[in-house]
Amino acid sequence: MASDVEFDEFVVARSPALLRTAYLLTRDLQLAEDLLQTALTKAWFAWKRIDGDPEPYVRRILVNSSVSWWRKRWTHETPIGVVPEPLPGSEVPVDVHDLTQALGRLPRRQRAVVVLRYVEDRTESETAALMGCSVGTVKSQCSKALAKLRADVALGVPADERSAL
Repeated sequence: MASDVEFDEFVVARSPALLRTAYLLTRDLQLAEDLLQTALTKAWFAWKRIDGDPEPYVRRILVNSSVSWWRKRWTHETPIGVVPEPLPGSEVPVDVHDLTQALGRLPRRQRAVVVLRYVEDRTESETAALMGCSVGTVKSQCSKALAKLRADVALGVPADERSAL
């Protein structure tokens, strides 16, 4: 019974931070909530086997489930005959400086590295452990992601002003 209480306390204490990570991985609040719920459900089944701090274990489930969902989504995509017109005012200006849009343009693995390293402030070794890869992979993915973010027009100086620099 004490295990159930500990799990409940963990969920109450860490859900907001885990939800933020899930949102940055999915870029959709409803998907983030579903992702967090899935991760917590998986963690609940393994709760008695988790030694020490359960947060790294749950974060790894979060990242792995996100990647798994992304792979599954592409196999279940259904094309439609007519593309709906965008709602008036829903167009996003090209020069909007928005980190979430720039993160969304990164490949999933690079986005996960940036979120874990810089938003969650994890070390390279912690990030590697959460993602199930080597520290070298984290470094290379991080380097590639940062290069793409530096070149992203949503985060930098507009192209016409870049040429003047």
